[in-house]
Amino acid sequence: MSKTEMKAQGGFQAGTGMSETSAYKGGQFGAQTGAHIGTGPATEVKTALAEFVSDLKDFQIEIKSKLQEQEERLTMLDRKSHTFGRPALSAARDVDMSHKSAFVTYVRNGDDDALRGVELEGKSMSTAINGDGGYLVDPQTSDVIKSVLKSTASIRSIATVVNVEATSYDVLIDTTDIGSGWITETGAVGETSTPTIDRISIPLFELSALPKASQRLLDDSAFDIDAWLAGRIADKFASAEASAFINGDGVDKPTGFLAHAQVANDSWAWGSLGYVATGTDGAFDAANPADAIVELVYALGAQYRANGTFVMNSKTAGQVRKLKDADGRFLWSDSLAAGEPARLMGYPVLIAEDMSDIASDAAAIAFGDFASGYTVAERPDVRILRDPFSAKPHVLFYATKRVGGDVSDFAAIKLLKFSVS
Repeated sequence: MSKTEMKAQGGFQAGTGMSETSAYKGGQFGAQTGAHIGTGPATEVKTALAEFVSDLKDFQIEIKSKLQEQEERLTMLDRKSHTFGRPALSAARDVDMSHKSAFVTYVRNGDDDALRGVELEGKSMSTAINGDGGYLVDPQTSDVIKSVLKSTASIRSIATVVNVEATSYDVLIDTTDIGSGWITETGAVGETSTPTIDRISIPLFELSALPKASQRLLDDSAFDIDAWLAGRIADKFASAEASAFINGDGVDKPTGFLAHAQVANDSWAWGSLGYVATGTDGAFDAANPADAIVELVYALGAQYRANGTFVMNSKTAGQVRKLKDADGRFLWSDSLAAGEPARLMGYPVLIAEDMSDIASDAAAIAFGDFASGYTVAERPDVRILRDPFSAKPHVLFYATKRVGGDVSDFAAIKLLKFSVS
C-alpha cells in the first residue's frame, strides 16, 4: 500500500470516527429532548381531560341505568293501581267507609257497637249517635237522599237552600231603598233617609219517615240496603217537603208561600204576596186569555224578572200550553234538550203538583225569582233509629231530619188569581 493510500484510509477513519461521535451525541440529545417533551404541561392536560371524559361517560351510564330501573318500577306500580284501584289518599275516605260499613251492619242486624266508635269529622261528638236518639246516616247514603230531594219537582230545586246547625235561621231583608240625591261639587251634603231592615226567622221542624222491611230481606246479602233505604227516605221527605213549601201553615212544618196574605198587586205591601186577577171567576178571560200571563210577568220587578220561574201543577199546565198570542203563536214552548224545563214566554216552568187547580179565587200560577223569594233552611244530617219490635216480623226504620222554609222576599213572588178582581 502506498503512502498516499494509507493517508486516505487514515483520513477516512478519522472522518468516520468524528461522524460516529457526533451521531452518538446527537442521539443522546434527541432522546433527552423527546423525554422532556413527553412529560410537558400540554400532555398532562390532555391526559387529565381524557380521564375526566372517561369518568363522565361512566357516570352517565350509571344514571341511565338507575333511571331505567326507576321507570320500570313506576310502570309496574301504575299497572297495579289500574288493576286493583288506587288507594284513598285521605284519611277522611277511610272514616267515611268505616262509617258506611258500620251503618250497614246496624241496619241489617241491629249491631251498633261499630257505630258507637265512629268519629265524625267536623262534629263535636265523638260517635255517630245523636243526643236525641238515632244514628247519623253515613255520608254516601245522605248524599243520595240530598240528590233525590234536589232533583224532584219541588220549590227546593229553585229556592235558596242553606245548611245550619242552630234551631232557626234568620234572614235580614232591606225593605226600603237608601236615600240619595244630586249635589254640586262645593254644595253641602244633606242627610238621607235610613233603610228599614226586616228580620225573618225561619224555624226548623222535624221531618220524619218510617219505611219498613222484613228481617229476611235484610239478611239477604244481595239486597242493596243502602239504595233501598235512601230511596224510601228520599221519596217520603220529598213528598212532605213539596207540600209544605207551597201550602204549609207553619205549625210543626215549614210555611208555604201560598199561606201568606194575598192582595191585589196595585195595593201590595210588605208581608203579603201581590196577585194579578184573570178577570173571570175560575177561568182565563174568554176573549184574551193570554193577557193575564203577560200582566203577571210584568207585575214582577225587573230585578227579579231575569231569574223568574213559573210554578203550576199539571192540570193548569195543560190549559196554559193552549194559549196563543194575537199572532196565533203559542206562549208555551217545549224543551229542546233533555232535562231542561219547558218555557212559558221564555221563562222556565216548574211543575209542582201541590199547586192549586184552576178554580174560583184560586192562585193556581206563581211567577217569581224563588232564589230570592223563598229560603229553605236545614240541618245537613239525617238520623236513623232501628225498631225491630213494633211491627214484627218487619223492622221499622225511623228516619228524621230538621228542615224549615219561608218567604224571604215578598217582592220576589207574584200570583195569578182566577177571579174577577
